[in-house]
Amino acid sequence: MKKQFCSITMSLLLTALVACQPKAPVQPEVSATAGLNLPFEMPEIQQPTFKADTFNILDFGAVANDHSLATEAINTAITKCSQAGGGVVLIPAGLWTTGPIYMQSNVNLHTANGAYIQFTADLSQYKLIDSYFEGLSEIRCESPIMGRDLENIAITGQGIFDGDGSKWRQVKIEKLTANQWKGFVNSGGVVVDGRKWYPSEASMIGNEQKDKLPKKWTIENMEPFKRYLRPVMVSLVSCRKVLLEGVTFQNSPAWNVNPLMCEHLTLRNLNIRNPWFSQNGDGLDLESCRIGLVENCSFDVGDDAICIKSGKDEQGRQRAKPTELFVIKDCVVYHGHGGFVLGSEMSGGVRNLYAKNLTFIGTDCGLRFKSTRGRGGVVENIWMEDIRMSNIPTEAIRFNLFYAGKSPSEDPITGDLIIKSAPVSDETPAFRNMYFKNIYCDGANQAVKIVGIPEMPVENIQFRDMLIKANQGIAINYASKIDFTNVALQLEENGVAAVLSNSQDMTFDAFKTTGADKLFKIGGTTTKNVQLNMAGYTLTDKDVDVLPDIKDEIHLLN
Repeated sequence: MKKQFCSITMSLLLTALVACQPKAPVQPEVSATAGLNLPFEMPEIQQPTFKADTFNILDFGAVANDHSLATEAINTAITKCSQAGGGVVLIPAGLWTTGPIYMQSNVNLHTANGAYIQFTADLSQYKLIDSYFEGLSEIRCESPIMGRDLENIAITGQGIFDGDGSKWRQVKIEKLTANQWKGFVNSGGVVVDGRKWYPSEASMIGNEQKDKLPKKWTIENMEPFKRYLRPVMVSLVSCRKVLLEGVTFQNSPAWNVNPLMCEHLTLRNLNIRNPWFSQNGDGLDLESCRIGLVENCSFDVGDDAICIKSGKDEQGRQRAKPTELFVIKDCVVYHGHGGFVLGSEMSGGVRNLYAKNLTFIGTDCGLRFKSTRGRGGVVENIWMEDIRMSNIPTEAIRFNLFYAGKSPSEDPITGDLIIKSAPVSDETPAFRNMYFKNIYCDGANQAVKIVGIPEMPVENIQFRDMLIKANQGIAINYASKIDFTNVALQLEENGVAAVLSNSQDMTFDAFKTTGADKLFKIGGTTTKNVQLNMAGYTLTDKDVDVLPDIKDEIHLLN
């Protein structure tokens, strides 16, 4: 009877396992971007497809829940699957501890509901390699998940990948509770100035004492400092036909998910999470990628959430690979420095992006566009509509081409920075031709702030149908061809609805505001052609403070 019971039980288990085998994704019958009426020509996004053959990591020696490393079992299963012409590598439910996972072509790494993949805290498992970090080619540690020069790959299912980032990252005392700080300090590591904790001496030296690092890095001479060389968690480089769907990526050593120079990407139904105090804890960094879709993903991270990049400075310009032809829609950001961000590493350019139906809840900034002199690159043809945000501590919308720059003087009327002009070169960044529609913000410190540079003003930005509740209104410095149509501000603090300086061809049409004690302040010696039209309100000179020598450039259209 006992043998019969065991036989029946085993039969049931095998039946259940077969029933739970993942099915290979199929090419969708309807385009993922159908019905969006995109403002640019969008190629069909090619989806990966896979054979139904399944390779269970249990068959390659993986043991769940005992903290033994499953690295060899997972990577052997991936290799065998790829060599057999592709298929599905299954990670069943359970706790799995592993070192780096190396993706290979034609493999769908599928995680069952209840699969928790914990990357090992033994950092010796991550070799130093020639890699990339923050837009530059650099020696870094291997990423927990890696793939290079691959085609037809996927990571799918309902599992969780945890990068154990606290073993890599530094933290600052002001970002933690007292108990959290005490926990980090008691765990070992190095404390600097009583306010910065590093997980190792090597990490501290790399951040605080860079003069102790070798002047020219090699894999050999950087080995003593490898704990400083934090990797991104998911590194996919020069891959084609990529699907990431359903899984959770969390607690990354640095950036979380970083496709680089990839084509035909689909990222769907992902949960991307990092502690809010995580240093460089970006969510998604699309870098120099072409043709893709990001949809129905949620983000709760420690730095920028949805980031669009294309390399940094001269290396990015030489790579000359823009991020282009992407649709980003139906996503939610719960925490992050910026909800949707372009830059600042955008030296290869960004163009032809469409973002729709995004929600930001408490992100430090809402829509964030940033660069600086030295980057170069052109950001253009960006469309954003149906964006909702609430409880934004800084600006709902911010452009800053003078990122990290300092200016010694201010405009006497507006208080804006007076920035000295510089020659235009391939190091000059340009942001132009961007369109915002149906933008709603329930609470921000400031509605809109635009800071360009004199030699390359932010140009041709159109705002349509916006309602923003904020403490402060609009501030624009060094911009051209900025158009506000049917924009309403609800200001919580008495102040100025719009402060304009050193800008040309500015139009405010059907502009509404409540709560302001002054409607416009206009300064800057280069300000020209400002047209003001308040909906349902007749403007007078009392509503506008303006420098006398540019008064003829201000036109009241009521």
